[in-house]
Amino acid sequence: MRLFSARTLLIPLIAAVGVAVTPGGHSAHEIPADATIRAIVAPSGDQMRVVVRVPLTSMRDIRFPVYGPGYVDIPAATLLLPDQARLWIADYLTLYEDGNPLPPPEVVAARISLPSDPSFGSLDGALAHLEAPAVPEGVDLILEQAVMDVLLSVPIASDESRFSIDPRWAHLGIRTATVLRFVSPGGEERLFQYDGDPGVVRLDPRWHQAFFRFVGLGFVHILEGLDHLLFLLCLVIPVRRFWPLVSVVTSFTVAHSITLVASATGLAPGGLWFPPLIETLIAASIVYMALENIVGGQHRHRWAWAFAFGLVHGFGFSFVLSGTLQFAGRHLVPSLFAFNLGVELGQLLAVALIVPALGFLLERLPSSRVGVIILSALVAHTGWHWMVERGGRFLAYDLRFPVADGALLAAALDWLLLLALAGAAAWGLGTLFSRLARRGTGRQDGAADPGVSLEGTPRARQT
Repeated sequence: MRLFSARTLLIPLIAAVGVAVTPGGHSAHEIPADATIRAIVAPSGDQMRVVVRVPLTSMRDIRFPVYGPGYVDIPAATLLLPDQARLWIADYLTLYEDGNPLPPPEVVAARISLPSDPSFGSLDGALAHLEAPAVPEGVDLILEQAVMDVLLSVPIASDESRFSIDPRWAHLGIRTATVLRFVSPGGEERLFQYDGDPGVVRLDPRWHQAFFRFVGLGFVHILEGLDHLLFLLCLVIPVRRFWPLVSVVTSFTVAHSITLVASATGLAPGGLWFPPLIETLIAASIVYMALENIVGGQHRHRWAWAFAFGLVHGFGFSFVLSGTLQFAGRHLVPSLFAFNLGVELGQLLAVALIVPALGFLLERLPSSRVGVIILSALVAHTGWHWMVERGGRFLAYDLRFPVADGALLAAALDWLLLLALAGAAAWGLGTLFSRLARRGTGRQDGAADPGVSLEGTPRARQT
């Protein structure tokens, strides 16, 4: 009994020494390699409440009191939590009401919890847990397993406003994964899951906010996707006249729009093996088109190859979109259209830059054919290495034939529907380009013929 009382009296001293002995800017323990952050944001009345759970070791500029082989001295460590919660969590959080920044969050409560505690399954559970007594004495909790729960509060004008959040918590671990839930005053929940810092997240965006966010996302993605840009380069290297370019780019656009929408609506396979397969096929599409450029030919059906490989690239686009549709709020369809529009704008910009650059380069070579071969060979070399590397990742999966059941039948019907849509689109494009070709055969330069040859000479019509 005497020992317990002495220990209790020494708690403030231990806490102060713990802060004092830790040199400024030097971590008292290693930053977690993987940190999972759970947060719930809930406006209610005239305040916004934010509850956050993070690993205790993410507070790395403090030496928490421990005993024995590394058990947390919970009463002593609890005294340090409010300052650490402010420095590491509240100071890295900005909330917005109707686009206007709110005051810095205030730390209302902070406590140490067991990693197995289930209270963050709901807002009420998390709030009740933060008001409950501390972990009882006698529980040996390893520092690396302990978590810190924090309640933050921010004054707001109305809980019916539009709110946004900018959580900059990536510093809490080498790799951070955050599960963020927004609970509206009516009890509706919206879930966000992301890695690192997501930027400003609109918790209930208006349609135009979601639209412009996804336009920008699609635009940036196509310009940052080197494999997609190399495929576009292969498509336009031998076809640099206006109408042939229109046929190729249109076919690629229509095709990847089909599979992008199909994937967003759940028609794509959900197996872990599917993304590596698609990435391998994207690399293979680059190799094939580059080799076709090297071999040469009339490229009459180049639009068809652009369409076929566009179906594959659409699935590739969907992998980026699937992780961001959570930021669309209630506006799934406008966001899907906006992402596709952004991809098209980025694609048009890429083609607008590539085509003049190719013309400038090839016109200054002794033979434009040699230039086409050299450029295509370089692209084929890069694509081949990608194909081998990605193919190795795909083949590492233990693939087995699925069990013949109702789920397989439903998936087969979905794929038949997708193939029917793709077939109908391909037929429509073929009919359109054939009509354009027939109308353009009377023109001397053949500019309206999608089947213009490499040298720009129109083919003789078959009778």
